[in-house]
Amino acid sequence: MKTRHIYKSVILAALFACTAETQAQTRLRADNIPQVIAEMTLEEKCHLVLGTGMGYGAEVKFPGTAGGTFAIPRLGIPAIYCADSNQGLRMSATRDFDSRNYWATDFMTSMTLASTWDRQAAYRIGKAIGNETREYGLDWILAPSMNLMRNVLCGRNHEYYSEDPYLSGTIAADYVKGVQSEGTAACIKHFVANSQETNRNNNDSRVSQRALRELYLRAFEIAVKEGNPWTIMTAYNNVNGQATCESEDLTETLLRKEWGFKGLVVSDWNAGKTPVKSMMAGNDMLQPGQERQYKAILEAVKNGTLPEATLNRSVSRVLELVVKSHDFAGYQYSNEPDLKAHAALDREIGAEGMVLLKNEDALPLGTQYNKVALYGCTAYDIIPGGTGFGGTMNGHYTVSLIEGLRNAGYTVDRQLIAKFKKHLADETKRLYPKGLPPFSLTPLKRAEEPELTAEELARETADNDVAIIAIGRKSGEAADRPKSEFYLYDKELQTIRTVADAYHAKGKKVVVLLNVCSPVETASWKDLVDGIVCTWQSGEQVGNSMADVLSGRVNPSGKLPITFAVNYGDAASDRNFPSDVDDKTLGSMFMWGYNKDKAPEKREPKKNIDFTNYEEDIYVGYRYFDSFDKTVSYPFGYGLSYTTFSYDNARIADNGGTYTVSVDVRNTGNRAGRNVVELFVAAPDSRKLNKPVKELRDYAKTALLQPGQTETVTMKVTAADLASFNEKASAWKTDAGTYDFLICSSAEKVEAKVSAKVKASVRKVNNLLKPQVKLNLLHR
Repeated sequence: MKTRHIYKSVILAALFACTAETQAQTRLRADNIPQVIAEMTLEEKCHLVLGTGMGYGAEVKFPGTAGGTFAIPRLGIPAIYCADSNQGLRMSATRDFDSRNYWATDFMTSMTLASTWDRQAAYRIGKAIGNETREYGLDWILAPSMNLMRNVLCGRNHEYYSEDPYLSGTIAADYVKGVQSEGTAACIKHFVANSQETNRNNNDSRVSQRALRELYLRAFEIAVKEGNPWTIMTAYNNVNGQATCESEDLTETLLRKEWGFKGLVVSDWNAGKTPVKSMMAGNDMLQPGQERQYKAILEAVKNGTLPEATLNRSVSRVLELVVKSHDFAGYQYSNEPDLKAHAALDREIGAEGMVLLKNEDALPLGTQYNKVALYGCTAYDIIPGGTGFGGTMNGHYTVSLIEGLRNAGYTVDRQLIAKFKKHLADETKRLYPKGLPPFSLTPLKRAEEPELTAEELARETADNDVAIIAIGRKSGEAADRPKSEFYLYDKELQTIRTVADAYHAKGKKVVVLLNVCSPVETASWKDLVDGIVCTWQSGEQVGNSMADVLSGRVNPSGKLPITFAVNYGDAASDRNFPSDVDDKTLGSMFMWGYNKDKAPEKREPKKNIDFTNYEEDIYVGYRYFDSFDKTVSYPFGYGLSYTTFSYDNARIADNGGTYTVSVDVRNTGNRAGRNVVELFVAAPDSRKLNKPVKELRDYAKTALLQPGQTETVTMKVTAADLASFNEKASAWKTDAGTYDFLICSSAEKVEAKVSAKVKASVRKVNNLLKPQVKLNLLHR
């Protein structure tokens, strides 16, 4: 991409210094920001609230990074630099006239991390990424992405955490804490309701105030209050008719006044059409910066339509970030982060995030199986993560499934390797006759499965002990996935049926690995196989992580952060999502925001393209499936283990409106393992009051419990946590009554129950972001 706004900050700063009537002597410190602002020229202020361009020839510190801020050397203000990062620090590994490589660790997808249900895991991954950012000389990462997984086809689900705001918010908060423990700024995004990629720059998310407050804003609120991020990025989309980067309701009233956010608000890259409105709204920095934005802000201050005090407010927030930065501190970065330790961390946490969905004496492979037959193109082209700027690192190494199995001591059928290797090469030539593109925001085309002949299967079943089939799906930025991606393709289904029939006829087991970016259909075929592991996509060590779980070196402890529906269309949100949009180019038509040379075409607004009605309201994910008695294939929070656990002596204590729930978790099996305890709360009269049957309010993960070992798990919920949003009163309201606190192993499986009486309470908040159109909202 070539930006329209490429500053040469050193030259401009020198120019301002030379033309100033007096040379300022003040140097920026953390305690003199107002004085520094007073000595800045208006032109310097206007530059400081804009970025200095994005990558590939623009004003960035290193190639492939996202951008930077304006430097004013005469005032001691350095430029600071940012990079994309969800799966790891994104920057080019090579530089001109430099023989060294600058690889960053390719960590697991956010969905994989959330599947650990482990706050400490999120902290450790964030800390490692923050460390690599620091040691490679950058200051600020544009992560984590934490939009709610409203629909399984969203193109950026691999970057997001969950369909539940509490799980999303808490995992994001600890990721942020980890990043910032290294002195690196984190940036939670995309604020808010950025739940589809199709026409993302022009789409209007039409959401009730209740759903916004209880779901979409709630995740961000938790991350802000618990994680204290130094920056927040607004989204491309509109919310109820207003651009997020131009919404004072969002960035000032709610974010700062209600939640107490103290940091910098930055736009998404080239988002927004009116820079002066963004400044007025409290969107402090526009990235990557455009010349038209500079001119508009400068002129608005001169003619009085933008008060200079408002501009100074944003300048102050930029400087408050600068003084926290590595560049300001003069940190001498090493260019040598501990990549070996971080690879080991990716392997460990990647395995922890894998979810065992089915196991009929097939796993772990242990030592009873030695020879493995691998089927499915994905088994030979494993997917470490998504695409786009928050996805996997281009060109970095990936441990294949074959390598991982070999490292674990298994023998992989060589004739099958040769067959699939040739097939994949042929498919690549067919799909890309001119060669693979160097970079793509959206996923590359996937190869079709080859035919499996009876003769081949006869040899393979005789020569191998077990069959493993890998199914893959990949998502990316700027486009959502079609409905067909939810279902297995005909040749994939045929592979499962053919392999299962052949191996079962020989009394041998068949295991399926779901190397996917989001749920897929499983109900129609899961009874055909003996084991299913949802591996998600766990970064550069994916093959080793998979082999660790398959072999039993690691006992799976992951739980689903999103529901696996039976069919697409079963979820309420499926009715209002662009799953059948023919013109997928709408997803990227204006992907970089307002284009002065090409305005959007004039046409009648199209549903799910120009606007999306969130008519499912609060009933997203398990909140819908549970409350409306809809059968699912695998419920939210589900995940098996190679051992078993009991839940005993559940109790609850009320300490002035804080409810402490404890339970003794015991490993009743014969293998060491960890267990996730999920605390849902069911409100009284939920149907009458139009509330979900139950909602996740806390969770905890045990240590590694040896057989027979017990750990007491404690979780806490406050009365305020139990409130629902009342739109008429514009207030959070906790209804009085007896609440059931449900200790669960999934959204469908209640292991123990305790109850407590809760007093009524009301907390008034600002009435904001009201829909401009009437929505036909779902109601119990």
